[in-house]
Amino acid sequence: MSVITWLENNMQPCPYKKYFGFDCFGCGMQRSVVALLKGDVVTSFYFYPALLPILFMFLLLVAHLVFKFKHGALLLKYNFFIVIVIVVVNFIYKLF
Repeated sequence: MSVITWLENNMQPCPYKKYFGFDCFGCGMQRSVVALLKGDVVTSFYFYPALLPILFMFLLLVAHLVFKFKHGALLLKYNFFIVIVIVVVNFIYKLF
């Protein structure tokens, strides 16, 4: 059994959606990761648009910690702000 198949078969349900009846800020991330691991970037973006910017942010963080970029902290702040905007806009979009 592959890792992708295992992930697909063991996805956790969202308790927020179960109790409140609508998606939380992170709903779709598990499906997005699985789609990305399968190589389907478009479907991954459809499920959770903030996943790729989040992954970029973590890569930028590691690169900044290793190479000490001059404006690395500022780039991380801008990227974090962009991720937050994408997450909030996606949440509002899914509500309506």
